[in-house]
Amino acid sequence: MKKQIFNPYLPFDEYIPDAEPHLFGDRVYIYGSHEEFDGGDFCISDHITYSAPANDLKDWRYEGVIFKRSDDPHNGKKGRSPLYAPDCIQGPDGKYYLYTFAAYHNEICVSVCDTPCGHFKPIGYVHHPDGTHLGRKKGDGFAFDPGVYVEGDDVYLYTGFGPEHYLLTLGKQSKEGCTCCKLEKDMMTIKEQKIIAKVKAKAKGTEWEAHPFFEAASMRKIGDKYYFMYSSAAGHELCYAIADRPDGDFHFGGVLVSIGDVGLGDHKDVKTASNFTGNTHGSILTIGDKHYVFYHRQTNRNCFSRQACAEEIKIEADGSIKQVEVTSCGLNGGPLVAEGAYPAYIACNLTCPKGGYFYSVFKKAGYPYFTQGKKDSSVHYIADFTNGCKAGFKYFDFKAAKFEMSVKVKGVAEGVMKVYDDEKLLGEIAIHSGKEMGEFKGQLAGTSKGKHALFFEFVGKGKLEFHEIAFC
Repeated sequence: MKKQIFNPYLPFDEYIPDAEPHLFGDRVYIYGSHEEFDGGDFCISDHITYSAPANDLKDWRYEGVIFKRSDDPHNGKKGRSPLYAPDCIQGPDGKYYLYTFAAYHNEICVSVCDTPCGHFKPIGYVHHPDGTHLGRKKGDGFAFDPGVYVEGDDVYLYTGFGPEHYLLTLGKQSKEGCTCCKLEKDMMTIKEQKIIAKVKAKAKGTEWEAHPFFEAASMRKIGDKYYFMYSSAAGHELCYAIADRPDGDFHFGGVLVSIGDVGLGDHKDVKTASNFTGNTHGSILTIGDKHYVFYHRQTNRNCFSRQACAEEIKIEADGSIKQVEVTSCGLNGGPLVAEGAYPAYIACNLTCPKGGYFYSVFKKAGYPYFTQGKKDSSVHYIADFTNGCKAGFKYFDFKAAKFEMSVKVKGVAEGVMKVYDDEKLLGEIAIHSGKEMGEFKGQLAGTSKGKHALFFEFVGKGKLEFHEIAFC
């Protein structure tokens, strides 16, 4: 079997949300926040990066720590504040510049390195010509989630934060929307600034009303158009807008991806979503004639253990992009082979009879969720899989209409695991599970050759840890 990759595309014990993908030379690098399993806050670890060959997005390599929390001069020797979503760009001088934000400081630190994955050294903060830091001057929006774009000698910084209410832990919000700052060649001094996308309070009656700007500003150029990506007030979706210049008049384009597929099929809202939702953040990567959207999913029942995912997207002839569904196969270049074993952890859909909900800082019991063993980071599974819970995998390439499957589960439970091809019942696997890991098999039939989703629904009593599915 050829090498395959699935979502999440990094090692399962790695938690990198907010990933900005960049093609530097012949490698793709991702720059994101860094979290811990079962952490108590957003982005509490140092910035690290992974990279992959541009011609093989299945081969990700750990590149190490590129910026410590304590590296920000205003964050103290102990680096007490978390480091939120960063971005990195190659400047006109050929060096690489990392833009970071330490929580509660309302300023953007600029660091430089000769390589895209070395240790970045701070050189200052984004500031106005009089030296006042961006975010500290009257009329400034909140300096948050920096996105950076360079074209020739022109440098653009995008930043902003648009909650409806004042957040004590972060400070003031951006009252108007996302700010685009044109910078000098020093990569720090502001020459010009303007609002390019509206927050909810200012969006009524405009094209931004249904999907107002909230956070996660990012910019890319595709063809002769400029694409501004952001997370909307809904939180679970990445949206885009299009303009003819990087600081131009942007027009709302649509939704790139929702981590609950809200807006696709019968998924009308968070309650009917294909997944338990939460915030997401990411951007577009273009390699040749291929385009991808990078985003993150939620795990462990709250919003502090988020993982990097990606999907291939298509740019239409008119420049528009249709919303893509979340999948298990992600960067694989096609469906997964319907052979061998796969971890249940790569399920792209997870639902239960209670319906969906939006993850926040507090854990909520009684719902299934993705997690890992607290004492063993190599163990990853779906926890609290009870009666009526369903896990979906998209997609597999089937070679035969009849096949045998097995599931590995743990936990005291008895019932059946119903298996569906898309939404058609293929058969059942009897479950008589105990405290130790058990493997249960069943004959399935009724599918056709080719690309199909698989859904597993437990019907019975008890509570399962769902660890693995396998084609026997």
